Amino acid sequence: MDLRKLKTLIDLVSESNISELEITEADGKVRIVKSDGAVAVPMMMAAPVAAPVAAAPVAAAVAAPVVPEETGYIVKSPMVGTFYRAAGPNAKAFAEIGQQIKEGEPICIIEAMKIMNEIDTDVGGTITKVLCENGQPVEFGQPLFVIE
Repeated sequence: MDLRKLKTLIDLVSESNISELEITEADGKVRIVKSDGAVAVPMMMAAPVAAPVAAAPVAAAVAAPVVPEETGYIVKSPMVGTFYRAAGPNAKAFAEIGQQIKEGEPICIIEAMKIMNEIDTDVGGTITKVLCENGQPVEFGQPLFVIE
């Protein structure tokens, strides 16, 4: 996919009400997700290995947020999706700060492709931090909880 086409897609997402766009073509795949600052950011792009890539100026650089080092065991997201602390809007949260949990207990749900995936903890202990907001999109490997 050439850079002019990519720039057009980024402009389309940033000027519209859509928050995410994914396009797959024979020469690659691009996924654009609108960030909180209303700027569209290409999330991934795969191109054939044989395709030559010309150097071009970057339209915008996005720095990853600085996450302070956490102590304790960090439960990370096993998938990309939407983070939910409870099974439903009026349901009690699976895990609260200060709550004792046992290994294998469910601590949240991640919705991916309209499927609710219950996420279990790998260790027992006390929940010391919840690092995501309810309804927040999460990436693979993103920290969700800290357990001491």
